[in-house]
Amino acid sequence: MRGHGSLKQRLLLLSLTTVLLVWIGATAFTYFDAREDLDEVLDVYLEQTAALLVVQASHDIDDIETEHAPQLHKRDRSVAFQIWEKGNQLRLHSANAPAQPLANQDYGFSDSTVEGHSWRVYSTWDDYGKYRIHVAERTDVRDQVARGIAGNLLEPLWLSLPLLAALLWVAVARGLRPLDKLATDVGNSDPNTLTALDTEAAPREVLPLIERLNQLFVRIDATIQQERRFTADAAHELRTPVAAIKAQAQVARAASGDAERMHALDNAIVGCDRATHLIEQLLTLARVDALDGGATAICSLREKASGEIAAIAPSALDKGVHIELADGDEIGVPGNPELLRILMRNLIDNAVRHTAAGTTVQVNIGREQGAVCLSVSDDGPGIPEGEIDKIAERFYRPADTQASGSGLGLSIVKRIAEVHDASLQFGQNENGRGLCVKVKFAQAAQV
Repeated sequence: MRGHGSLKQRLLLLSLTTVLLVWIGATAFTYFDAREDLDEVLDVYLEQTAALLVVQASHDIDDIETEHAPQLHKRDRSVAFQIWEKGNQLRLHSANAPAQPLANQDYGFSDSTVEGHSWRVYSTWDDYGKYRIHVAERTDVRDQVARGIAGNLLEPLWLSLPLLAALLWVAVARGLRPLDKLATDVGNSDPNTLTALDTEAAPREVLPLIERLNQLFVRIDATIQQERRFTADAAHELRTPVAAIKAQAQVARAASGDAERMHALDNAIVGCDRATHLIEQLLTLARVDALDGGATAICSLREKASGEIAAIAPSALDKGVHIELADGDEIGVPGNPELLRILMRNLIDNAVRHTAAGTTVQVNIGREQGAVCLSVSDDGPGIPEGEIDKIAERFYRPADTQASGSGLGLSIVKRIAEVHDASLQFGQNENGRGLCVKVKFAQAAQV
């Protein structure tokens, strides 16, 4: 599996890069600041040297027989001077001074290029206006000195950078120990229990991650327990129709007459229909559990109700139950069209299954306390008050119910309502009989 790089390496690289950039920035600042101070010091040096030459030239320059001053120091080649009589006759100069004037101005500092060399020049005249004096220093030498200062500042960095990298690696490794411990704790967690991770010794930076993991463990554990119950209940519920089908098949095989055999086969077909309905409900519930709304659109509840009433009407008529959709305005809600269709079908189908022949299932769509309200009510036996809170649980069926079913219809309705941020309420019909299921949607939209 391709990784995304080491966190330790990234922290080390960022730390070293930061140190390097700061050090280079400090060196650059020091270089330019030192260069400015160096120029000022060397300019003062040139000015003082020129003042000494002025004094010397005013007293005994006529006694000097040679025009060349000796070179006394190895660095003297970087400093030169000239003494010009009347500004046009070179009387005295250093050994490295050119034959032409170092500068064209009479007083002050200037920069010039003579014979391919750049010079920093200080010019002045003696008190009698007889001699013009130039004292100069090559600028490349100044640059060399400034670069030497910068090099001296950077040299400790190059020498200490490997040591700094090693120390930072150790520091980063020690600092990331809580993450290593967290990874070990998560790896050692028992998937069957998912106990909460310890937060006592966790650093503040890692604590939010551990808290989120603990919250995730709680949700995962709840999901696992729910799936275990669901699997156990599904196996139990499927066992009943399969056993009934097997029993009817055995009766049909052992039957001595055609009438008895046909009756057993008819019962086996009924058992197959019941098992098919249960499997369809299980698949629907699994699909709804995996969704989180999905694609949304503006759905007309009245249109959905009309379509499902038309689909269920034939089986309802066979049972002698009438389905009625109350008059009202077109009201739309934002949601998943397929899920809302399933919700509507399960509500109406559940009401038809649990009401007696000759009664009516009432479907009403309107507004109630500012919310869009869908209600489906029947004239069946209703639900005992103590069991109202249980009827939306998976596979729950009242003990005295005679209607066929899987006990999943209202569980599916509850899950779809949760996906659409809708509330689910159970109560009695307006006439005090049967069951009335209300789904209230907080949002409405123009159809």
